[in-house]
Amino acid sequence: MHYQPSHSLFPGSLPVAGQTLPVQEVMGLPLVDAEPLKAAQHLLAGGRATVAFVNAHCANVRAKHRGYAASLGRTDYILPDGVGVDMAAGMRGKKLTANLNGTDFIPLLLREAARLGRSVFLIGGTPGTAAAAAARLCMDLPGLRIAGTRDGYNDAHPAADAVAEINETAADIVLVAMGVPRQEIWIDRNRALINADLVVGVGALFDFLAGNVRRAPVFVRRARLEWAWRLAIEPRRLAQRYLIGNGAFLCRAALHAARVSDRNVVTKRAVDIAVSASALICLALPLLLLAAVIRIETRGPAFFRQTRIGRDGKPFQILKFRSMHTNAETARAALLAASDREGICFKAQSDPRVTRVGRLLRRTSMDELPQLINVLRGDMSIVGPRPSLPEEVAAFPERAKGRLRAKPGITGVWQVSGRANIGFEKMVDMDLAYVRSQSTLLDIVLMGLTLRAVLSGRGAY
Repeated sequence: MHYQPSHSLFPGSLPVAGQTLPVQEVMGLPLVDAEPLKAAQHLLAGGRATVAFVNAHCANVRAKHRGYAASLGRTDYILPDGVGVDMAAGMRGKKLTANLNGTDFIPLLLREAARLGRSVFLIGGTPGTAAAAAARLCMDLPGLRIAGTRDGYNDAHPAADAVAEINETAADIVLVAMGVPRQEIWIDRNRALINADLVVGVGALFDFLAGNVRRAPVFVRRARLEWAWRLAIEPRRLAQRYLIGNGAFLCRAALHAARVSDRNVVTKRAVDIAVSASALICLALPLLLLAAVIRIETRGPAFFRQTRIGRDGKPFQILKFRSMHTNAETARAALLAASDREGICFKAQSDPRVTRVGRLLRRTSMDELPQLINVLRGDMSIVGPRPSLPEEVAAFPERAKGRLRAKPGITGVWQVSGRANIGFEKMVDMDLAYVRSQSTLLDIVLMGLTLRAVLSGRGAY
């Protein structure tokens, strides 16, 4: 059964065999919103399904190609691919759990398939590419069963012959690499005749596996700049797609967000981007100097990363300047009884884990400055409830969970009203009041009050 997109179902889940995968609506498409391993395991356990990936280029093609748009509408699962899709989600104040790009996700899916004894058929690419990709997969994933291969040109036509061979091999999974939109249209036309449980359009994956195209180094991929790497390697072929296409996509995403989103949500995100980007540019040199001072005083990284709970209960990695010794997390449990603050959230004025530089950073709130990066990424907002630790959220009373309806912020009502001098229950009251009445004007007022609170240092330690 094909999933038919419906705005009434967003955000929600896609049902298969009594299980669900959460989705987020981005530019009118229900994109899977799940961790890679969870998504892979679900696809392998969920019965008959068709899968497509969507990135910025795909969205541009969809806007102009009716056949491709229709085929996506009949696809069971659409996976988010690339930083552009993340940015489009961020324009509506949303944050996708993971980037499920095919080049990384399909090997993970096939690793799980090998563990389960499933077989895979590869069709697509220039003559010899599918076979070379299959050979690479056999080397990288011992135990993976390759049912067969065909190229995406002469061997793909007539389609009836290709489908007949696929069915003769009894493959469990079929990977189709013919490029967008050709592969999705080919799958859509032939899916009813293909017996395999899972059919996936994988774009240029076979070229990467076969070594026809070199992937970007890991650090480039982590920076979400693989598109720039590909542009540098193939400027003539990809210039229009990336330089012109990415700009067109962002304009299209912004117009869609303005059309369907609450105006306050769009304005809030615009303010977040403008403030965080401007502040990071202006403070770049001071931030580098602070990082150097932290590393000079004590050994260890300048930045501290910690899992916090964001909007709708989603975890993310918060960034701070490290204000404690490197063993601070392991020593926390022994200090819980010494908390100076009422309620669940721990805070101690004479915390022995804090370094000398750290005390200054905390007193002036400069340890929070790296969270401007979290704001730019879309994990946080400039104004909102402070993000809590997972164990704190697990202990929240039901009423306090209402704080999670808003994106967490660097500053907020609690921060400008006394910070650590305020108990947990009072903080919850303040945060719930903000969630109910948040507006652009209120955010601007709270930003102004934050400067006064930082200068006074009241409740900061």
